[in-house]
Amino acid sequence: MADREKILRYFKVGCDEQLAAKLLDLAEGANKSRKFRVSEFLDPHAYNVAEIIAANFDNVKLEADGGFANAERVKVAYVAEDFYGQPDFGMAFFLAAWDKRYYDLSHRDILGAFMGTGCKREALGDIVFVPEGAQFVVERTLVNYLTGNLTQIGAAPVTLKEITREELLQKEEKVKIINATVSDLRLDAVAAAGYGVSRSRMADEIKGLNVKINWQEAKKAAQPVKEGDVLSFRGRGRVEVAEIRGTTKKGRISITLKRYI
Repeated sequence: MADREKILRYFKVGCDEQLAAKLLDLAEGANKSRKFRVSEFLDPHAYNVAEIIAANFDNVKLEADGGFANAERVKVAYVAEDFYGQPDFGMAFFLAAWDKRYYDLSHRDILGAFMGTGCKREALGDIVFVPEGAQFVVERTLVNYLTGNLTQIGAAPVTLKEITREELLQKEEKVKIINATVSDLRLDAVAAAGYGVSRSRMADEIKGLNVKINWQEAKKAAQPVKEGDVLSFRGRGRVEVAEIRGTTKKGRISITLKRYI
């Protein structure tokens, strides 16, 4: 049996103790029931926490599903080794359609409308734009509620239709390669280069809790950034630190960034 207190002490250092406790409850429940327990939708950082917890159980394995083939946000199932069925992840799939001649909606608009109905963020998976509008994945228990309440996104009237998993399209992302030089590898400097804003503005955005690093809220502008880190700026997509190439003759640091838009 996993040492619960030891695991929670480990995650306390990174301020993930509350998340770890919820996931531990699921893993322990699966182990005790000899069946499975399913989480809410997790971002990649939370998924890493889920993996670490699963590694502490000899008789429980971890499975994940986000609906889309390459989903970023997924639900995890802790499954007892001697359970031979398939875990039910409890997901439903929707297409939201609107008249694109008159309305240009963003990921942020859809997320805002979803949460504006009173639903919590953890009940929503990925959002993928398609020619008709946008597809998204939600908790199955919300199907009737959303059908009756999500009728408008921003100023756009929308038609909501439940679809099958087979109708979900592959998530496609456009990537912009950015080669830049920065004075140092502080978060404010690297993020400013990635998003094309001033360093002072980025410092303000970090202070305002609008920036995340590896899906966790950034602590401060001076936070160091390393190769492989993923930055996100609310409403502006993600930037990956693809390569730190070295120092120029003028003492600046050359970096390559991938911005996903």
